[in-house]
Order: sequence, then C-alpha cells, then structure tokens
Amino acid sequence: MEWSLFGCARNGHVTFAPDEPELRNRLMTPTAGGTAWRCLRCGTFVTHGLHRTEHRTGPAAAAPLPRRGKELRDELILRVFAVERFIRFVVFAAAAYGVWRFKYDRGHIQQAFNHDLPAIRELYTDLGFNFDHSKLIGLIQHSFTLTGRTLTYLAIGLVIYSLIELAEGVGLWLGQRWGEYFAMVATSIFLPYEVYDLTVKVTWLRVGALVVNLLLVVYLVWSKRLFGVRGGKQAYEARLRTESFIAAEQTALAAAQQAQQAEQPTRAARSAEESVPLSERPTLPDEKPLLPSEQPTVPVRRPVFPVPPAAPRTAMLRVARRPAAESPVAQEPPAEPAALPGLPGPAPR
Repeated sequence: MEWSLFGCARNGHVTFAPDEPELRNRLMTPTAGGTAWRCLRCGTFVTHGLHRTEHRTGPAAAAPLPRRGKELRDELILRVFAVERFIRFVVFAAAAYGVWRFKYDRGHIQQAFNHDLPAIRELYTDLGFNFDHSKLIGLIQHSFTLTGRTLTYLAIGLVIYSLIELAEGVGLWLGQRWGEYFAMVATSIFLPYEVYDLTVKVTWLRVGALVVNLLLVVYLVWSKRLFGVRGGKQAYEARLRTESFIAAEQTALAAAQQAQQAEQPTRAARSAEESVPLSERPTLPDEKPLLPSEQPTVPVRRPVFPVPPAAPRTAMLRVARRPAAESPVAQEPPAEPAALPGLPGPAPR
C-alpha cells in the first residue's frame, strides 16, 4: 500500500516554494493549468486550483517535513491506540459521574435497589447464577456503606484517571512528541498495578489490558526513539529529512554542481584551443602505413656450433706414410690419404 498517497488523499497535498532559485526550479513545472508544484509527501506535481493543497514559501531549511511512507503507517497504528484511550476516557468519566451522583442521591438509589431486589434475584435464578455469591450485588451493597468522603476521593480519582487517558489519546492522535512521551510514561506507571491484579485473579479483561499497554510502551520506545533509544530525537528527525524530497533535490543539485565544476577546466582548454587560428596550430606529419618492402627487417641469428681444432699437417703425413707392416691394427692396405691442398699427391705404385 502506498501510504503517502493515502495520506495526501486524506489530508491534502503539501507543496513548498523555496527561496533558492535553482532549487525552486527543480520543484516546479509549467502546465496548461498553471504552475504545478511537487508535493512533499507523495511526490506528485499538483496545481493549486484543482487540488486541496497547502502551499508555503521560505528558505529550504524552513520546509515542512510531512510524514511519508512508514511514518504514515506508524501514525495509523498510534491512532488505533488513541481510540482505545478515548474509550477508556468515556468509561471512567461515566464512572466518576455515577459515583458523584451516588454520593448525593444515595438514599433514593438504595430505596430503588431494595425495591427491585426481588426481581433481580429472580433474574439471576432464571439465568442460572447464584445470587448470594454474586460479586456485583455484593459491590453495590458495599457501596451503600461508604462514607461521603470516601466517595468524593473515589470520584476525584476516576476523574484524574479519565483525564490522563484523554491526554494520552489526544497526544497519540495528533502524533506529537510530547503525546508519545506522556503516553509512554503514564502507561508505564500503571503496569505494576495491572500485574498485581493478575496475581489476585486472572481474567481475560485484565490480561488484554496488560498486553495492550505493554505493546504500546515497547512500540513507542522503539519506533519513536524515545529516551535516546536508537539515536533519540536527532536520529528520528534526520531520517525524516533524508526521506524528504527537499533533501533529495538538494543532494542532486549539489552533485550536478560538482560535476559542472569538474568539467570547467576541460571546457576552458577546449575553448582556448578553438580560439587559436588554424594557420597557427601545430601540424603533425601524416603517418602512412609502410609497405611490406619498406618495413625494417630483423636479422635472424643462427646457432653457432663449436668446430674441433684441425690436426697438425706433420702428424697427418707421418700417419699416412707409415708402412702397413708397422700398423698394429690394420690387416688390409690402408686407404690412400686424400690430397691436401698445397702438397703433391701420392706416388704411383
């Protein structure tokens, strides 16, 4: 559910015209029906003539912070508790009025009760209840024995309690900070008494009242950040500001200004370059791709293997001229040595 639209449908739109011109232009747009302003609650652009709109002007710091989204849901929950407090106010105010009237008309009320007592006894019997053990009848009969001072104190106590419930209901209904604190403190004060009532006798009414009051105390302290919980009031208002459209537009405007300042040196360099005549600009030689025949060649290095040193010439001649009989291993005639360059060949046999 879109709670922001629900809030605007119930309470109307909230628009604001800031004094800052750049921020003002981001929150308005011209239309055929006139200037449309952006609602700070739902974000819709609305005109003043077609919708129920609350329009304000002033600096951006003074812009209203309407509840949006989750805050509207919390407001609805608090109003449910406020209705329960209003019901309590009516009940205890009626009880205080009854005690006050009973103090001054005790004789007539007692006569009327004694006159109708047989009929009440028959009604209890028909319904299957024991008249002699009825606590309601016993409470009424005991009230006739109370003194006038006791009845006065009882009526004053009921009036004070009903006024406390009324103050709680009004504060919760309006969603004011003081109302949240007041409801939390007043409810916490009566929690020990409600726990004591449960120790005396457990009833569904007492259990329900204790559960409702505990839920209210925990919900107020946690969601509304009372008594410094989760950052306290400063964190609560900071969250409202960060979720507002005014803060979002201010952040976007600041980012745009920073980007513009970062582009200024580049724009200045481009404009300075464009202001120089073409004849005075430095020219670079045109680079053409080289043909395959014009590309430089890289010499290929081949591996060099070591060459054994040549034997001396005298040793070779000595071996070649040795007789066959003196050779220890040769059984056949040795092969004729190859002619060396610069020497005469072997003599013919």
